[in-house]
Amino acid sequence: MQLVNLKDASEQVSFAQAVKQGLGRNQGLFFPTEIPALDDIDGLLALPFAERSIKILSSLIGSELGEDMVAEIVNTAFTFPAPVAQVTDNVYSLELFHGPTLAFKDFGGRFMAQCLSRISDGNPITILTATSGDTGAAVAHAFHGLDNINVVILFPKGKISPLQQKLFTTLGDNIHTVAIESDFDACQALVKQSFDDPDVREGLHLNSANSINISRLLAQVCYYFEAVAQLPAEKRDQVVFSVPSGNFGNLTAGMIAKTMGLPIKRFIAATNLNDTVPRYLKTGEWAPNATVATMSNAMDVSQPNNWPRIEALIERGYLDKSVIRGESVDEEYTQLAMRQLLKEGYTSEPHAAIAYRAVSHDLEPGEIGVFLGTAHPAKFRETVENVLGTPLSLPQPLADCANKESLEAELPADYEALKAHMFALLKGE
Repeated sequence: MQLVNLKDASEQVSFAQAVKQGLGRNQGLFFPTEIPALDDIDGLLALPFAERSIKILSSLIGSELGEDMVAEIVNTAFTFPAPVAQVTDNVYSLELFHGPTLAFKDFGGRFMAQCLSRISDGNPITILTATSGDTGAAVAHAFHGLDNINVVILFPKGKISPLQQKLFTTLGDNIHTVAIESDFDACQALVKQSFDDPDVREGLHLNSANSINISRLLAQVCYYFEAVAQLPAEKRDQVVFSVPSGNFGNLTAGMIAKTMGLPIKRFIAATNLNDTVPRYLKTGEWAPNATVATMSNAMDVSQPNNWPRIEALIERGYLDKSVIRGESVDEEYTQLAMRQLLKEGYTSEPHAAIAYRAVSHDLEPGEIGVFLGTAHPAKFRETVENVLGTPLSLPQPLADCANKESLEAELPADYEALKAHMFALLKGE
């Protein structure tokens, strides 16, 4: 598998190098030079999840790792289901919150950790990542206890749910967390600055586990196939995926799945008030506003990093821009959607509710909608209970960490302060 830096086409790397490096020169994202079309989609959809995923990822990665190693990685990483639940006659939820940290990012985080532990040859690595909520927990748990790998997670202080935070700030050991006194975009900017600084990049053997890392993105392709496999065969060519979108890795993965031959009719990019992409799709003008804090905090992103990959798919002619529609859902309608779902007998949290609202108002005759349930409702317990007036019990992973001590450091959104903190933490300097 060859990947190209979307900002510097002269930089082309292998899959292993892209996973180890994270970002390319000038903060460029790596993206496959070619995306293979799969044969016999119906035959693939008849396979079990893990077996199908091995074939999909082997096709994407090519012969570089070998199918045996890909099988080892998948069978270690994908140990939990991604069930589809019917919510109404023509709308379904793809539940991606049955992993160890109750969020869709368990798929990408665990796949990346298993890839990196096999291709790093025992050399020290520092994973530096920013989180608006779920990435932190998924990455922390995926890498916790792995030899020669340290993890530093930046998150916006006071802007993620307390239970989300406890999932990754209580682990300790090789997991180091930093509360940044700003928003997620500032955290992401600090990660990018670190990669641009050769002292940090080389001195700490830096890597990133955000969805900018290609391994995480490729893992997410697999659950789109799993969703379609669970739908009635006669409806598969009329599927509309509504994707709750913040950094846009999830939507990118779905579009790669379609490029490979999965019969997805179209996508809805469902955002909260941070509506850069819906406005861009309507006006053609890329005009990010200041990030707005919302109850769907994991989507509080005004400058989504993965958008250049979607543009690459369109510019290369794999997909037409018309395959995506954008929809922004405000706070009032988010709450209304949560209550509507409860009337249907389905308890959900704000991110999935936004995707449900978008798809339930956008379906055309004959279409069926699938909205992505990206996190367990209990991860947003306070918000869900306040909106629905219904008590939620804590699933075991949250109950286990709820009363543990948080171990994060606190820093301003200042690059030099972060750099000094990381060197003191990891090098004793």
